[in-house]
Parts: sequence; structure tokens; C-alpha cells
Amino acid sequence: MNISGQTTLSETRSKSILKQFGVVFATETEVTASSDSVEKAVKAAEQIGFPVVVKLCGDSIAHKTERGLVRLGLDNAESTADASRELLAKATSDDGDVSLLIAKMESGKRELIAGIMRDPQFGLFVMLGLGGIYTEVLADVAFSPVPLSMTGALALQDRLQQQKILAGFRGESAVSRNQLANLLVALSDAAESDPSISSIDINPILIRSDGSIVAVDALVVMQSEAPAITTSRPSTKSESSNSTGQFFESLFNPRGVVVVGASTHPGKFGFVSLHNLISCGYRGQIYATHLELANVLGVQSVATIDDLPKNEIDLAFVCTPASTNIAILEACARKNIRSVYITSAGYGEAGESGLQAQQLLKKKARELDILLIGPNGQGLVSTPANLCAQIVGPYPPKGSISVASQSGNFVSSFMNYARFTNVGIARAISAGNAACTGVPEVLDFFTSDDSTSVALVYLEGIQDGEKLAASMKSISSVKPLVVVKGGSTSSGALAAASHTGALASNDRVFDGVCFANGVTRVASAEEAFDIAATFATQPLPMGPNVVVLTTVGGWGVVTSDVISNDNVLNLIELPTDLSDAISALLPDRWSHNNPVDCAGGETRDTIPEVMRLIASHPKVDSIIFLGLGIQSNQARLMTEGHFYPEHGLERIVSYHQRQDERFAQVAFDLSIETGKPILVATELGVADINNPGVKAVQESGRLCYANGQRAAKALALSYQYAKWRGVAR
Repeated sequence: MNISGQTTLSETRSKSILKQFGVVFATETEVTASSDSVEKAVKAAEQIGFPVVVKLCGDSIAHKTERGLVRLGLDNAESTADASRELLAKATSDDGDVSLLIAKMESGKRELIAGIMRDPQFGLFVMLGLGGIYTEVLADVAFSPVPLSMTGALALQDRLQQQKILAGFRGESAVSRNQLANLLVALSDAAESDPSISSIDINPILIRSDGSIVAVDALVVMQSEAPAITTSRPSTKSESSNSTGQFFESLFNPRGVVVVGASTHPGKFGFVSLHNLISCGYRGQIYATHLELANVLGVQSVATIDDLPKNEIDLAFVCTPASTNIAILEACARKNIRSVYITSAGYGEAGESGLQAQQLLKKKARELDILLIGPNGQGLVSTPANLCAQIVGPYPPKGSISVASQSGNFVSSFMNYARFTNVGIARAISAGNAACTGVPEVLDFFTSDDSTSVALVYLEGIQDGEKLAASMKSISSVKPLVVVKGGSTSSGALAAASHTGALASNDRVFDGVCFANGVTRVASAEEAFDIAATFATQPLPMGPNVVVLTTVGGWGVVTSDVISNDNVLNLIELPTDLSDAISALLPDRWSHNNPVDCAGGETRDTIPEVMRLIASHPKVDSIIFLGLGIQSNQARLMTEGHFYPEHGLERIVSYHQRQDERFAQVAFDLSIETGKPILVATELGVADINNPGVKAVQESGRLCYANGQRAAKALALSYQYAKWRGVAR
């Protein structure tokens, strides 16, 4: 069958290709259509052994089941002969040359599907999913890029959500994971061997009762012309001459900045951006252009860029109408301004005419060798340079998280989280429409940027999947990358296209790209900041063994539930020597297991001493500490009552506050001393940020997690990245 330059091979031809790479199919024999086809089919069935399956096959027959071209469970010669005659009679002239396929009737209560698909953005992928009735009901499927190694094939199986189906149950043995991995690798090898292969579909793969697998049906689709190895969109590699580290240095660490289109009106972008630049303490030279030569916030403007000094300004922040921006780029080039950030709207997001204007802007920037960011962008922040070139707040505390986003709102959200938690930001940039420079180029800079310890990204769509994947792998190899992606549903993808004009990719495919390249993908901005802050402020866990230390029993229970359900970390059974040592410090009513629930038996030094015992134990890799701030919470209530400061309340309030501050400091000190992550969680981290315990965590530079569940999620993702990097067992 030929569709749009594609050729669907017959089942027998498809299987013939795949057998060369080691795919194991049911025993079968092909009988070509002839006058004695029925007799040959019966003889083949007798040699294979009843029961058998008979199918009508041909290159123009793709959907045999829908046309009723399959007969199952034939257990004698007569039924095989009857089935063969019926199927041959169903052949039409459109089917071309046909044949009968006689195969052993395999059985299995569980089915899988596997195959190869070509994503227009990211290229070839191996697919694995649950088959049979589960295919549409559960839609449990996972993807991994080609080429796929044996290790990758085993990991691909682990990514299916319904792991119980692969395990042994009801007298059925667990699936042979190695055998399944060999099949997946064979698919990858087949796709790599022939660029004209467009897709492969093996459905079903039966899991026999003994756990072995056998492929029953296969379909290979070939393209008449081999597709390009790159993505469907033109690669930006040849256009990236102005995306070098030197040009990004001029963007994030400029010697001087000019606000083009400054305004005296406090509601205009030209006023707000100049205000933010000055107010946040930028240390370089600040210039402004204004047609009427206005003095704006103490900066004497000039009429045009041509009136500015040459070779003293690295960044132009443009707040002018779109119609003026080509001329502005040309003027910037004359003054050797190498980086230009354009906030102007009315480009690719505004329809066909805007897209044409954006292409002209891009062409001009490339021609002039200018690093262009935007248009339709919100701005950028670089705290090492005290640079806040934005048309909107906020400005975050200094830190080592760097943000790149296709949405300005998400940049603001992440910086708001930074202000709230005191876990700071190094760089932050809204890519806008990314006419020339997008998230991949920014990630390339973050990879070698000494101020960046972790990258945090929001994506809505993909313009060049190949480049994005390469940039993600490059940075993940040396520092963590956390990604939130919008457009994961059809309606979300439509909204993303209207927002940024970027293409959405299959969300499951994007999951596969992230997994293969060590990217930590999460679903929400809140979770993304949690894990980015964990990467930025905690050491990576060297193993999965975690102990929950708690003075609040209920939170220990629900935190343990998250750890167990995620099945990433190991809520370790307390070693005997550790349990005995803790028993010497706590009354007998303590939990005697993990979580270590102190059960109200804490004295002045109990928490620090117990935490030290746990952190120092060689079998413990990390700690989650719950219950900080409870004493200070009572102290606050005492200060609010009319008895304070009499009746000894002033003394006990001070004691409670000092204790919580001390616990926070001990957690920090022990983490530094042992090199192990110790995460502190309390709802007071969001309910009362002035709580002395919470403030002490923040002042140590670490995140005070809003609850134990969020801490457990962040720790699990941190461990998964550490394993991908090969630094954790």
C-alpha cells in the first residue's frame, strides 16, 4: 500500500527484515497463492502443530483484522483448509499478490506493543506500551530515542506506569526483561540500518505464562526517499555565529546598557525598564534614547543611537514600536552594540504579517552579527552584574539558579519563588518569540557559565528538536537541568502556538527525550522550583537510603507514603547499631523504626544528637527532617497573649526560638560535614515565613520545604539525576 510516498510491507516481508536483527516471532510458514495453496497450507499447519493461525497477507494489506483476514485457533486439517479457502476468496484486485501465512497459535494473558516511530522534531524513537485491551484504556506507552542500548531498553520498561502487569501474578511468571530488552534493541538496530524505514509496528507481543515473549504480528513502513537526519525545521546550527559565549557575556555582563525608547511616563515600558535598571544597582554605564531629549530618572537621554559613544555599550534594551526596529539594529551595529533585546510585540504571535516582519528582523540580525533576543520578550536579569533589564518585576536575590523561558510570566514566577524562599537566581531571561536566539542557545551559555549551578527552563513548543536535545544533553552532563513544558495536551498545544508560535511535540516523545538526556521534567512551576532549589543548595545523594526524622508523627506517615509510592528512594530499615544508639537518647516510646518519630521525647540536645547519629551512619544517604518551628509557633502564640512577658514567658519564648534556630543550623552544618542532603520541611515555610526556624533555614541559603511530601519528591528527583550522571549507586 502506498500513501504519500510510503510503502507498507507485507507481514512476511516485515518479519523477514526484523528477524535479521534478532526479533523472535512465532513459528510460521508462508504459502504463496496458487492452485494448490490450500493443500500446502494444511501441510504447513500439520508440520507446525495444531492449533494454528491462518492470515491473508500482501504488501497492499495493512489492516487484516478490520477486514476479517485472520482465522485463530484452527485445531485440525479440515478447519485449516476451510479457513484458507475463505481467506483467498476475500482477496481483491486492489490487494495485488497475496499469500497465506500459517503460524503457531501462541497464547498469553498479557500483551505488549513495540515499534519505531519518527517524530518530526526529534527523529527516530523506540516505543513500548501495554497491548491488547490496555492499549486504548490505559494509554501506557513510553518512548526512547534511537539508538537504544541494552541499559536504555531495560530503563524503557521501567518507565511504563503499570509495572504490576510485567511482574508475576496469578500463576504467571514475571516477563523476561532481558528478552524484551533484546527485542527493543533489535528494533533500534533495524531502524538505524536503513534510513528509509519510516515506522515499525509489532503488535501484539505476547507474554507467555513462563514469562518469555513472542512477537506475533509486524508491520514495516518504508519511505520512498530517506528522510533527512535533521528535524523537519531548518537547523539553527549554521545561524548561530552570534550565539557564542562572548556574545552572551555582553548580554549578561554588559559594560553599558542603553534603553532605546525611554519614556517619562511611569506606565510605559521605556520608563519601567530604565527604572528597574537603575534601582536594582546595575554597575555599568546607563544610557537612554528619547526623541525629545528628556531627562528620565536622572539619565540625560540622546535623540538616537547614533548620538551614543562607540564601543562602550554592549546591550541595547529596545522598547520601541516594531516598525522602527530594523533601523535600530543597523544603528546598534554602527556603535558595535553586539546584544539587542527587543520587547516590541506585533511579530510572529500576531499572524502572517507579523511573522514576515519577524523573518526580516531575524535576517537583519544575522546579517549584522548581532545577538538578538525576542521580540515580544519581557527582559532579562543577571544578579552577578546587578542587572535588571525588564519591563516588569521582580528582582530576585543572588544565587546560582539560572532561568530560561518561552514565557515571561514563568520567569517572574520563578523569581517570585526565589524572593519568597531566599534561594537565589543567577541569570533569568525570557526568550520571547525567539526569532534568532531561543532556549537551546541560552542553555549552551549556562553550560559553561560559572555563576550557574542549575538551569530551570519553561518550554511551550519546539522550534528545532535536534538542537534542543543536544543542548539539553550537553548541560545535563555537567549540571542539572529542570524543565516544565506547557502544551502537553491538544488544547495546551494550541494555546502555546498562539502564544509563541512554536510547534508542540508529542508529549510522550518529549518525555523520552528528557529521560534519555538526563533532564528532570516536572509538571508545575512550584515543583520545578523545589527541585531546582534542591540541586542548587543540597549535595547530590550518593544512594537511595533515606531516613525521615520527625517530631510530628502524621507528617512522617504521609512523607513515608510518598517515598514508598514513588519507588525511587529506599526508606531504609534502621540498622541495629543505629537503632540502639537512638534508643539511648529517647524514651522507649519512640518509633523504633523509620520514620524516626521522637514521640515527644526530645530534650534540649536530642534533635541535634539524633540527627548526627543518623547523618553519620554509613548506610544512610539522606535525611528529611520534619517538625521544625513547632516550638517557635507556640512562642509566637505566647507573645500574642496578654500574659507576655510575665510569668516566665519571655524566657521560654526566647528558648523556643533559639532551639528552632539551632535545629536549622545543625541540619545545615551536618549536611556540609557529611556531604549528605538534609532537607528540612514544615508547613510554616509557607504559613509563617517569619518563624525563627524557617528564617534560620532561609538564612543558611537552603530551601525550607512546604511539607514532607514535596521534600521527598525533590529528593527522589535529585537521586535519579545523580544516578544518570553516574555519581550515585
